[in-house]
Amino acid sequence: MILNVAILALVTLERLVELPVARANTKRLLAAGGHEVSPRHYPLIVALHAAWLAALWLLALDRPVSVPLLAAFLLVEVGRLWVLSTLGKRWTTRIIVVPGETLVRTGPFRLLNHPNYAVVIAEIALLPLVFGLWRTALAFSLLNALLLTIRIREENRALSACRPR
Repeated sequence: MILNVAILALVTLERLVELPVARANTKRLLAAGGHEVSPRHYPLIVALHAAWLAALWLLALDRPVSVPLLAAFLLVEVGRLWVLSTLGKRWTTRIIVVPGETLVRTGPFRLLNHPNYAVVIAEIALLPLVFGLWRTALAFSLLNALLLTIRIREENRALSACRPR
């Protein structure tokens, strides 16, 4: 149980530390002339992630931990750090477009158009599986897929204006 609490506490702490960073970056991007695109689905994304963490806190505390799946999850977290460090002050949890800015094409963005979403997909599936909660992994993965369908469509539409023609 101590390991379970430590894992969940670290993931929760990571998310809580990211929130003020995302808010500060959003504020700075808006002050630089940026605008938010498609904000209506954002509360659903926040609710999904909060519910995912809450479900894990409720269901995972007394479950056995799969060390190989935990190692895979930690590898995904390295990917998360790579994405966030590549975007730097451009990273936010919202879709913010700053006119005149070019798209980031370094780091993981050389390999994928949306590496952050690949990371989120893996996190939402893997962490419940670390604790043997396959139903939780499946349920949240399906909900996440629905939201990411909207999110990626809207982000692609917004970012298409930034791509060189």
